[in-house]
Amino acid sequence: MPLFPIGDDNPTRSVPVVTFAVIGATVLVFLWQSSLGPAAGEQAVYRYGVIPAVLFGRARLSVDVAAVPAYMTLVTSMFMHGGWLHLGGNMLFLYIFGNNVEDAMGHFRFLLFYLVCGVLASLVFAATAPVAAMPVIGASGAVSGILGAYLILHPRARVYVFLLPVVFPLPAWMFLIFWFGGQALSAAMATASDNIAWWAHIGGFVAGAVLIFFFRRRRGPWG
Repeated sequence: MPLFPIGDDNPTRSVPVVTFAVIGATVLVFLWQSSLGPAAGEQAVYRYGVIPAVLFGRARLSVDVAAVPAYMTLVTSMFMHGGWLHLGGNMLFLYIFGNNVEDAMGHFRFLLFYLVCGVLASLVFAATAPVAAMPVIGASGAVSGILGAYLILHPRARVYVFLLPVVFPLPAWMFLIFWFGGQALSAAMATASDNIAWWAHIGGFVAGAVLIFFFRRRRGPWG
């Protein structure tokens, strides 16, 4: 049974306005998706999701479906989700871990970091499935980047996790390495019919763990 985080004990020095803004924008986009109905909603996923075959020029969307250049879907895709559970899980992780990462970077750098991690995560996934014709959506890759950064910044913080029927604390390094190991195992066992972009999670996490050294303020929380 997976461990489910519900909070941490890591205070911040500033209000995480970008974290809240990204959560708000993502929820609004999902509400817009939900308002379209099944057919139009599916078309929106094809319009704004990352389709590796289209991204690499191996396929083309019809004129009536294509809405933005293929490279722009690397950004638009991370604000779309496939359902309430998909949205809720990503936004919960962003809420728990994003505030401390934003605190370490500042608002503008954090926004740039979030977008860059999301783009790199999608590129990693696309590279593993370059002819895939199904769209990939969700903030998972960008949020995974935040988890990688959090591991480097605050390995000794405590994360409160839920494992039915109890809540207990774990060191952040233990929880995040356990989480990353689960993603790697899932990627290794994935089949062609799997609809989760495990490699995007892995790519985002590694990107975040590396990029934090470049995006972090020279003076700020560490450890």
